Amino acid sequence: MEVSAISKSFVTSFSYSYQSALSTRTISLPCLRKSIQSPPGISVSRYRLLSSDITTTKCFANGAEQEAEKEIPIEKRFPAFPIAMDINQIREILPHRFPFLLVDRVVEYNPGVSAVAIKNVTINDNFFPGHFPERPIMPGVLMVEAMAQVGGLVMLQPEVGGSRENFFFAGVDKVRFRKPVVAGDTLVMRMTLIKLQKRFGIAKMEGKAYVGGEVVCEGEFLMALGSE
Repeated sequence: MEVSAISKSFVTSFSYSYQSALSTRTISLPCLRKSIQSPPGISVSRYRLLSSDITTTKCFANGAEQEAEKEIPIEKRFPAFPIAMDINQIREILPHRFPFLLVDRVVEYNPGVSAVAIKNVTINDNFFPGHFPERPIMPGVLMVEAMAQVGGLVMLQPEVGGSRENFFFAGVDKVRFRKPVVAGDTLVMRMTLIKLQKRFGIAKMEGKAYVGGEVVCEGEFLMALGSE
């Protein structure tokens, strides 16, 4: 199997396929001019070390300047979050309004199961003048509240035994704040249903909040669902 179009991009992963008819394995590696075929019983990685018939090439050899010129501008590198539910749809489900609606967009949604949503933290948020004037940090209790609202989006659905009228905190456990969230951050929150007791209207949920892929807050939530 020939290496295909590797020189056109900086490939960081590799792919492999088995050829059962030939009892050999073929692998495509980044920055190689040739493919590697290993005999039966010898791993590709081992055969690569033993073989002397492999010519490697540097990813950044001859033409690095041209690649740099073709580099995508930073403002075009990062796609927008997908929209599973926009702010108008969120307002149709959650009863919260300014200044306490803390969910801006839902990016993944499985009613009655889980949801991932974002809160854009800006210096214009009304809690920053007092928390703190010299170092704007999002209060931990508001992170918990935002996550609970995402949980509400999961559960406030009649088809899963919920209500669109109201829901209440019944408790929070094992809450931990790992890192401060500051103005300019995007808080990405995932809430997942762990257990639902329809008879009592109690939902237990697990929540985690991230900034830049790192956990900043996590905990377990108990919610009491209202009825129509």
